[in-house]
Amino acid sequence: MAELATQQPAWLSERRQRGASLAQSLPLPDQKSKGWEFTDLSGLDLDAYAGADVDVRIEGGDGATVTRLSDALGSEPQLLEERLGSLVSIEDPFVARNEAAWSDGVLVHVPRGVKLAEPIRIEVPVDADGAAVSWRTLIVLEEGAEAEVWEHWSSPADDIDAMLNSVVELSVGQAATLRYVNTQDISESAWIFATQRAQVERDGRLDWAALGFGSARGKVRMETKLAGPGSEARVTGGYAGGPGQHLDYDTTQEHAAPNTNSDLAFRGVLAKGSTAVWRGMIKVDPGAQQTDAFQESRNLLLSPEAHADAIPGLEILADDVRCTHAAAIAQVDKDQLFYLTSRGLSEADAKSLVIEGFLEALVERLAEGPVRDEISAALESRLAEIL
Repeated sequence: MAELATQQPAWLSERRQRGASLAQSLPLPDQKSKGWEFTDLSGLDLDAYAGADVDVRIEGGDGATVTRLSDALGSEPQLLEERLGSLVSIEDPFVARNEAAWSDGVLVHVPRGVKLAEPIRIEVPVDADGAAVSWRTLIVLEEGAEAEVWEHWSSPADDIDAMLNSVVELSVGQAATLRYVNTQDISESAWIFATQRAQVERDGRLDWAALGFGSARGKVRMETKLAGPGSEARVTGGYAGGPGQHLDYDTTQEHAAPNTNSDLAFRGVLAKGSTAVWRGMIKVDPGAQQTDAFQESRNLLLSPEAHADAIPGLEILADDVRCTHAAAIAQVDKDQLFYLTSRGLSEADAKSLVIEGFLEALVERLAEGPVRDEISAALESRLAEIL
């Protein structure tokens, strides 16, 4: 952090100062704050966590600029000045704190017309007690570019008491295609706060997949803005909570231009003693005619002591649109279990098969290839832990 402070440009110093000022003046949300009714932050003691550097690992990216933000300040200063922080509002207590405190992050910049042959992999560890990890990710695809980026946040053990406060910005240029996979398996004793926002320009495409397994409490916000005509986004999310965990996902699909398409689906599996909330909003701005938007959230409760809330929403300011949503919360179907056990399966195997079938619909939304295979394997491994 000290090394970064000595080399940062004036524009970044000014933004850090503003972030620090806002962090002091903006209160943390409580359960009376809109969007936070189901997530209690009363146990969060920010003073218990100290800023920590991150030993990130980055692989791939031939043909693009893939570098730590501390290095990008020297190699691509103009891009950072123009793009870093351009998609998120600093008038937010967690973004403001990240703005003031981030010590590093990753820049992925794919030039115009470049199509990367291999995925870029980013591994971010949250591995020290008392650490406050303030992380930034900025991905910029210029016109006609194509890339796949896998970002994974993890901890080596579930008893690490830490806090991850991350800001992710995804900028998809005209006729560009980004596949972004963000998975987190941080300590189940840690806090997580993630503010993630994507903007897709004319005829661009975003395929965004997210998995949430770790953390004790917090919130992940995923916002997609379809800013140009003909742009589209497909967002696929899955989570699996174990005893004592509370998982909170807040998603927005904003249609800001005509002839845009968004398709969002989340599925969650919750074991005994775990809770989750998903809140989704489809926003159609004035003039965004011929919008086609869909969202769904389905939760499978593995025990009567598990609980989920699913809250879909629509805000439509155009008249030629098609917007639909669905939400369902259910326990494992007893008739399905009876059918399978009557054919020789043990109750445990039958239950596993029902759960796998529930999640298979999520996996099938992903294109065939390494992403689908790895997410399927990750879900299978997580189920083995919580069942």
